[in-house]
Amino acid sequence: MPNARPAKSAKNAATVSRQVGRALRREARSLFWRGWQLTQIEEELGVNYNTLASWSRRDGWETHPAVDIIDDRIEVKVANLLDKEPLTEGDMKRIDFLTRQLERTARIRKYNETGREGDLNPKVGNRNNDQAKAKRAEKRKNFLTLEQWQALLDDFHKRNFEYQELWWEQRAQRTRKIRKSRQVGATWYFAREALAKVAEAVLAGVGREELSLEEAPRNQIFLSASERQALKFRREIAGWVRRVTGVELKGKIITLDFAGQYPEDEDGDATGPTLDQVGFYFLSTNSATAQGESGDLYFDEYAWVHGFTELNRVASGMTTHKIYKETYFSTPSTKTHASYAWWSGEEWNAGRDRRAQKPFDISLKNLRRGAIMPDGSWQQILTIHDACKMGLAKLVDVEMQRAKYSEEAFRNLYECEDVDDSESSFPFNRIAPARVDSFYRWRDFKPALIEIPGGRPFGDLPVWIGYDPNKQGRDDAALIVLAPPEQAGKGKFRVLEKHRLNGLDFSGQAEFIKKVAQRYRVTDIAIDTTGHGLAVWEIVSKWFPMARKIEYSVAIKSALVMKGQHIFRNQRIEFDHEWTDLMAALMAIRPALTGSQKGVTYVAKRNGEIGHADVAWALLNALSNEPLDVATAGEGSGGRVVPF
Repeated sequence: MPNARPAKSAKNAATVSRQVGRALRREARSLFWRGWQLTQIEEELGVNYNTLASWSRRDGWETHPAVDIIDDRIEVKVANLLDKEPLTEGDMKRIDFLTRQLERTARIRKYNETGREGDLNPKVGNRNNDQAKAKRAEKRKNFLTLEQWQALLDDFHKRNFEYQELWWEQRAQRTRKIRKSRQVGATWYFAREALAKVAEAVLAGVGREELSLEEAPRNQIFLSASERQALKFRREIAGWVRRVTGVELKGKIITLDFAGQYPEDEDGDATGPTLDQVGFYFLSTNSATAQGESGDLYFDEYAWVHGFTELNRVASGMTTHKIYKETYFSTPSTKTHASYAWWSGEEWNAGRDRRAQKPFDISLKNLRRGAIMPDGSWQQILTIHDACKMGLAKLVDVEMQRAKYSEEAFRNLYECEDVDDSESSFPFNRIAPARVDSFYRWRDFKPALIEIPGGRPFGDLPVWIGYDPNKQGRDDAALIVLAPPEQAGKGKFRVLEKHRLNGLDFSGQAEFIKKVAQRYRVTDIAIDTTGHGLAVWEIVSKWFPMARKIEYSVAIKSALVMKGQHIFRNQRIEFDHEWTDLMAALMAIRPALTGSQKGVTYVAKRNGEIGHADVAWALLNALSNEPLDVATAGEGSGGRVVPF
């Protein structure tokens, strides 16, 4: 053990020697940076001149950046102050000042490595770090980051059915005309498509200095039959963005903010082009200023719009510039509707020289996957059957939907066949003016209370109920709740509710009528007593003794239709614009010869079967409570009889 002590002492001596050597080397460098010559340093420190020259050459004393020399001078001053006894308050302030200068030189050294201003100035760095950017993004209105745009685009494609991806593939078409079945998610899809196109454009700008007009994000305009329907597009867009990104889009007109859309590079330059703001506009067909905006146009349910020709002329003005795209989509209505000539090519060929006319093949076979037509538009027909083959079968049972409607109505609403209403007792043009946006127009009716037990959606105002029963399994039963005008023969009727009842026997039908009647002050109930109708009437009359029996005959049906025609002709009735099934039912009623071929009756199919258009007959039953000749006494114009 005694022999171990000298070895330990030798080790300590070697360590001390190395420390002294490093200290001398650093002291020599410090003196050199203060302007001393090597000969002066040799004399001061007692270190050989050649050793000093070797240290200078190896450590690059003459080539060190100025910031290192400044650091050295500051460290010397701090060390001298720390060795001073006692330390005064002034010494402490000097030490604090000098150490803060060391922090600054450290930032300068970091800036020399990265070139980022944030490394030189902490305030700039804090302003541009991820946390600060996220906080600013939260406060900004209608701003989405590049990551959020990508998330929306990914989710968009993930949730589309095959036929919706087909629509996406055709998004660059100047004009798309689509006739589609009900309930295929067209409104849901096109609301998302409009925003997905903006996402695609924003992401295309990454790393580029400029986007062409064709590539840049564009305004998106949605035109619907009513403001409520137009705002459905807004709800779809806002809900989708909220679900995917957590961002709440604000404003009746959604204006997207692209300021600072692309992050800055190391030189502080944006990594993408400057983008103009983009607006999403939601317009109704009665908007007098619809032509004031420009952008891509989405026209919803155009085949059910009254005055389509004039409205389409105004709407197409919003897409005058060739960069803008037009998309028209709707369930078909009738062949007499103005949009049918536009769809079929009759309007395009009208007035052209015979040699310049071209046929439009609008057959389902040609348009099943879409086709380019002579006017340059891309047209497609999407029936419920094709939609189900391309994914919709997960959500829709076709046979269940078929059971709810007459064959004619089903073909119109789900198989994209236009109704030929040229022989209809209630043609489209006669009943179209009755369609209104009931949500905004009927302030005294609160439909939200319908589903609330004990709710009174119409208060204590009177209503009439019309009922068309299930006729021994040949069709559905239907019920209408009708608000009469305050003065008989004047003012407008309003259809508040409509219901179809499928699979209920006569007692179930009677119970349903009672359930509906309990939420209103009912002053009349009219029931067709054909088939199960008599049994339904007998039950209802026990709790509503004034229930009227309507025994259908040729004379009675003629009177019902004439009364309905008179009311529609004088525009004395309103119902919600979204009730296209009620319109289809009314248009299905047409005159036909009786079985004896000696009289005229009214039926809902050309083959003479009775019992379809059930909702329409329920409405006519209710309207019959107003006498056919009401208010006619004073309506004459003072005519006279002239002999001949």
